[in-house]
Amino acid sequence: MPHRLPRFDTILAERTPDRNGGSREPQRPGEPNGNEPPGRGSPQPPVKLRRQVMTWLTLLLLVVLVWMVLNSSSTRGHRLKTWDEFLTFVRQEKIESNSILIEDSRISATLKPNTPGFEGAGSGPTTIYVKIIPGEYDWYKNELRHLTREDVDASGAVVERPVTVGWREEVGSSVWMQLLMTVAPVLLLFLLLWVILARSMRGAGGGPGGMLGSFGKSRHRLSSKDTVSVTFNDVAGVDEAKDEVREIVEFLKNPKKFQRLGGRIPRGVLLVGPPGCGKTLLAKAIAGEADVPFFSISGSDFVEMFVGVGASRVRDLFKQAKENSPCIIFLDEIDAVGRRRGGGFTTGGHDEREQTLNAILVEMDGFEASDQVIVIAATNRSDVLDPALTRPGRFDRQVAVQLPDLVGRRQILDVHARKVKMADDVDLDRLARGTPMFSGADLAAVINEAAIIATLASKEAVEMTDLEEARDKIRFGRARRSRRVVEKERVATAYHEAGHAVVQALIGDADPLHKVTIIPRGQALGATFSLPEDDRYGYGRRWLAATMRVLCGGRIAEQRKTGDISSGAGMDIRMSTSLARRMILEWGMSPRLGFVNYSGEDTQEMFVPEKDYSQETARIIDEEVRRLIDEAYADAERMINDNWEGVVAIAEALLKYETLQREDVERLLRGERMDKPTVAELLSAEAARPARPARPAPSDKPGEEPGPGVLPSPA
Repeated sequence: MPHRLPRFDTILAERTPDRNGGSREPQRPGEPNGNEPPGRGSPQPPVKLRRQVMTWLTLLLLVVLVWMVLNSSSTRGHRLKTWDEFLTFVRQEKIESNSILIEDSRISATLKPNTPGFEGAGSGPTTIYVKIIPGEYDWYKNELRHLTREDVDASGAVVERPVTVGWREEVGSSVWMQLLMTVAPVLLLFLLLWVILARSMRGAGGGPGGMLGSFGKSRHRLSSKDTVSVTFNDVAGVDEAKDEVREIVEFLKNPKKFQRLGGRIPRGVLLVGPPGCGKTLLAKAIAGEADVPFFSISGSDFVEMFVGVGASRVRDLFKQAKENSPCIIFLDEIDAVGRRRGGGFTTGGHDEREQTLNAILVEMDGFEASDQVIVIAATNRSDVLDPALTRPGRFDRQVAVQLPDLVGRRQILDVHARKVKMADDVDLDRLARGTPMFSGADLAAVINEAAIIATLASKEAVEMTDLEEARDKIRFGRARRSRRVVEKERVATAYHEAGHAVVQALIGDADPLHKVTIIPRGQALGATFSLPEDDRYGYGRRWLAATMRVLCGGRIAEQRKTGDISSGAGMDIRMSTSLARRMILEWGMSPRLGFVNYSGEDTQEMFVPEKDYSQETARIIDEEVRRLIDEAYADAERMINDNWEGVVAIAEALLKYETLQREDVERLLRGERMDKPTVAELLSAEAARPARPARPAPSDKPGEEPGPGVLPSPA
């Protein structure tokens, strides 16, 4: 039976900064991506000459390879095993005249066509060769010069006749050719690789990249007034922030108006606030209002696995921005690269984020800084940003985009309700009062969820009950009506929530009760909802003490009814303990400890001790926390015992109706009866309702149209 008080949740939400970033908006159709060149006056990179050089190198390599293939095919032939075998072909005059070629390590010759007895004969010119000993060329030439063959003369006698042989020599000159043939392809391959790597390194350093060099290009999106439909009219609830950024848009439209007295526009504006409050939406409105190029990029887009890529992208982004000045650069989630330097584990001065941050610092306020490039950044972790980044001269203004107040929530609901068909019973003022500490994104989700709920229920318009159900779903989770709960746990849950409701309805300093239910939501078996009348930005001791007593009421009523305690009060115990510790540690509400903060600074740095006080002080803190909780428990127990009849009446009504409104609880505490139907009666009435008449069937008469909602008859 975990119990959640929305008002106490808002305390923790306000005091504890959220580390999760906002979502990025999807890229709109027609919006250029980060790899496209900037739209206005951006010169193309000088890559034409470089492409020509690469083309000629590639062609040269192909020519060399083709020449090697042809050369190897021309010398391809049949290798003979011995020198005598080669001489046999010469004696038998099976070679072409003057085709013998003496080279450094071999002697080759071309056979005559259709030479019998050879496997290559009959297939065209065939080359035979034999390996020789380099340097013994004179011996081989002498053998060829005195070569003879046996012949038969006219008388039939066998005689030795000389064989005339001609040859060519290419001794010495082919050594360099072979060396060139061997080394040249390797050299060309290394040259090609060197050119590719050189281009990649230049690309990683901010120059025009190819292949790997594209890592160094900025991945920004370029927007303009024509491609963004969001304007300042679509941003509500942050009037002060709109006024500050509207000044920047006005300066870009009419700079002479501000320069007349010698002033300059801030170089940077830092939007700070919790997630979902409209920082990115405000930046999109600036893009929709300004008549200058709008470069947008996320902080995570600068970070890569290669050190130096982020800094390269920063330089490339600002280079294109200066070429398109005046313009605006929007850095979303800048805490991804703008964290305080020197914290945590870093590798000296070569940390990727530090290199990227240094590049941003130089571009914003360095020797080449430009007053025509305005940087707008957004973050929900301004406490971790480097001081050099947030100083005047870089981010001159820090605009707080906080959670909307009552008026702001009403304006935000108006903006989103314009897109949805609402019923006459919808009261947006009441809904705005019932959504304290809701962000703009939460309110947009409430309207959207209400439209979905009404659509699934086949309603013609969104009703107030749909909006309240959507609000509870966004804050506490979806109602799990199908969850099977045993009767014993159901009774314990009813008395648990009845204890919360009685204490909250009777105590004067707590937030007013809104409703109580035993329908499971999320991980809780029941919930008690409060409805603050006004936005609260500070917390008095009376309100804190009353809230702790409300938290204790559930366990007390459950224990008195069942005679046992369960884990259902785990959330109540955690919340009351956290609240008591903050009263002692942070807010100085202990007479024994006085006006001292013992919580320490939230530096979020590693190796920093969590507490800087003595063991004796820690013991006193524990005693004071225990004292506050014991006092709250005792007071809540007294209220439950004095009003036990009301607790029983509310618990029995919860078991019967499952959900009670504030008026129902007050009526039961006065001893009055409830006349509304139960859940079982509503289900029975729904089942007994007559079915809707069926739609007319299609007519078989020719020329008559079928009834509405049915398929036409086949011809």
